[in-house]
Amino acid sequence: MPDTSTPPATMRHGILKVWYSGTYLADVQLVGSLTTWLKSIPVARDIASAEMVAGRNVLVAMLDDTNPADAAVVAVWV
Repeated sequence: MPDTSTPPATMRHGILKVWYSGTYLADVQLVGSLTTWLKSIPVARDIASAEMVAGRNVLVAMLDDTNPADAAVVAVWV
């Protein structure tokens, strides 16, 4: 029987706003919200730094929707 005490992770579409290449962190605005920005969230290290251009689409994995500190960028596309 699966563990139902922990909600499943969710994936959210975002727009890259700021890229901190030295720390591999990013600021992301979630699509559908003008006011919700995730600040300084980790970015998967297998994403090339050159791909992290402000304005690009990103996929954000959120382990807990109520805790932005549990979010990470896992993909980027044009």
